[in-house]
Amino acid sequence: MARIAYNAADAAAFKATRHVTEDSLAAWQAAVIRHLDPQPGMRVLDLGSGTGSWARAFTTWLPDAEVVAVEPSAAMREQSVFAPVLAGNAAHIPLPDGSVDAVWLSTVIHHVPDLPAAAHELRRVLRPGAPVLIRSGFAGRPERISLFRYFPEAIAVLDTFPSIADVEAAFGAAGFALAAVEQIPELTATSLGEVVASLRREAHTLLQLIDDDAYAAGLRRLHQAAQADSGPVIDALDLLVLR
Repeated sequence: MARIAYNAADAAAFKATRHVTEDSLAAWQAAVIRHLDPQPGMRVLDLGSGTGSWARAFTTWLPDAEVVAVEPSAAMREQSVFAPVLAGNAAHIPLPDGSVDAVWLSTVIHHVPDLPAAAHELRRVLRPGAPVLIRSGFAGRPERISLFRYFPEAIAVLDTFPSIADVEAAFGAAGFALAAVEQIPELTATSLGEVVASLRREAHTLLQLIDDDAYAAGLRRLHQAAQADSGPVIDALDLLVLR
């Protein structure tokens, strides 16, 4: 089971607020293409596709590829801007053996309850040498995520997520090797005021899993900081590549 049993309100909040800007998408596109070696007719799996924004981006980045979206949450599938979306999860991917040329997981790995089982299932569906690309925040690496400046209690939640070493060990047992770790900068918002205006607790696992008092204190910090700071908010998430 995922950390959050996404309901309709959660999925709607995610769809409404968890956007990646065009500039940030361009940075992720460049990183993905560096590691993907695109080929006509390749099949890319977006595993845990959520509301479909990444699957839709991949169809633009790789117009000659087939993009397959798999998502376990019915609420997320109903909100998806990409279709079709298959029901499935990291331990049960509804695709044949050796049928995928790359897998993308964006802010999903912390929802996977059994990393070794997921690694073996990905090994099953991937062709030999094909990459797994994981976009995430990992345990022990909060420094370049601005959310934690205002909600420091959420660092304790982050530290329950898998670490890079945890992922490397689980995937290593399934025959994968770590190929790269990069931090990709993202323009999260043009200002903290924009963050204040758009923040929805339901759209953030980290904020759902802190208590109400910690969330209220974080909101106060964020509002206070927004009054003094009008500059852009730049975050960075990790890209982990395994083959």
